[in-house]
Amino acid sequence: MPEITHRTIQTNGINMHIAEAGSGPLVVLCHGWPESWYSWRHQLGALAEAGYHAVAPDQRGYGKTDKPAAIDQYTQLHLVGDIVGLLDALGEETAVIVGHDWGAPVAWNSALLRPDRFPAVVGMSVPYGPRGDFKPTDGLKMVFGENFFYILYFQEPGVAEAELEADVTATIRKLYFSASGDLVRTEEMAAPRPAATTKFMDGMVDPEALPAWLGQRDLEYFVGEFEAAGFRGGLNWYRNIDRNWDLMGAWRNAKVTVPALFITGEKDPVRGFAPEATIRQNVPNLKDLVLVPGAGHWVQQERPDEVNAALIGFLKGL
Repeated sequence: MPEITHRTIQTNGINMHIAEAGSGPLVVLCHGWPESWYSWRHQLGALAEAGYHAVAPDQRGYGKTDKPAAIDQYTQLHLVGDIVGLLDALGEETAVIVGHDWGAPVAWNSALLRPDRFPAVVGMSVPYGPRGDFKPTDGLKMVFGENFFYILYFQEPGVAEAELEADVTATIRKLYFSASGDLVRTEEMAAPRPAATTKFMDGMVDPEALPAWLGQRDLEYFVGEFEAAGFRGGLNWYRNIDRNWDLMGAWRNAKVTVPALFITGEKDPVRGFAPEATIRQNVPNLKDLVLVPGAGHWVQQERPDEVNAALIGFLKGL
């Protein structure tokens, strides 16, 4: 397996830690929440072996990358700017961009805003949806009313941080298992809960044993990253959803037109509130929609062989 190396580059006014492997055309891998470059550990070597230069950054607010204090420094324009600056730091004109979870909007918006730099895109878990007519928090309040929804819970600075950082090991272990395809979901889990008395970790399941895709060393790596960095940086991405809406007004109803691939787990809970039903009309050059059987939210970690085959097949077909 090709060696994964690490370095720090300067981009868009911050220091960014990257992990990389291989040489050839550049493929940038953008992680989600609460993750790190390590979420792509199975893809870095596979892409390198297939003839690509694979680069997985710790994104703004995560891991060993800088974490600006101000909440307004985590908009999609900042995050796309970070990846454009990453290409500049590597001396590359273009890259295929891949994103999972919150990394997916970064990838979709990179392809939307700078198709000259990102001529192809792969999204995982979160489908592309254009800027709509309602401010996101207003829309969520209309849908969920007095019931709990985690994105609304994350809006108040300090609240989620205190909960998640109280026991980082338990947070990561329960969250990773509960959003995975290994969890057997019940009707009780899906029942609405009152926002006034519900916390994020309420209802999360603590596994008797770690799932096969998440080894003890993997868990310890993620835990170490968040014990060192805290959760505030990643949560600040959520706190900019209305600001993103304001900033993206010029791209209302805009489509992503570059060649694209979408991959999601069959059991990904995100499909319940961000279904992929309209992705083809919003991404007219979508080459394939890959639904990975049995996989949950962490699709590239849970089913790396299937994801790698789809990803490399898409790259080879460009």
